[in-house]
Amino acid sequence: MKKCRRCSKPATLHITEIHQGNAVAIHLCETCAREYLEDESGQPSPNPAADLAAKLEALVADDDEESVVRCSNCGISFTEFREQGRLGCPVCYDEFREDLMPLLENIHEESLHIGKRPLRSPTQTKDQSRLIQLRNQQREAVEKEDYEAAAKLRDRILEIEATLRPNSED
Repeated sequence: MKKCRRCSKPATLHITEIHQGNAVAIHLCETCAREYLEDESGQPSPNPAADLAAKLEALVADDDEESVVRCSNCGISFTEFREQGRLGCPVCYDEFREDLMPLLENIHEESLHIGKRPLRSPTQTKDQSRLIQLRNQQREAVEKEDYEAAAKLRDRILEIEATLRPNSED
């Protein structure tokens, strides 16, 4: 399901325009489409097709290449992700984190995975996932200069790592 280009609601209006030989898809929800089609006075335009064309050009012009944030690894923009529904690489998750978190919370109503795990070694996989989460929290605590919380997280990380390592006595 496509999302609105302006907000995170499901898109109900899908428009494809040809600009300089390139097809540009624009997806808008009902609310944004109405706002988009109404003029400044709040009255519907007497010529909606011409008005729509003018506004589409303005919307496409808003996506200047210089102002678009792109992934440093694969070069995909967040707009391209929204149109395709797929990120280009694992680095995109870090690059677009601020834009992705509200989107994931809107879709899944949560940003923490609590789903199924592989059957082969569920406790080890769960512990490894928990380690990754704790390390990320520790990194964020250090960035915020909350060293007390970072130390507590370090201790929890060491506890989990000790349970994952086989007992090795020298």
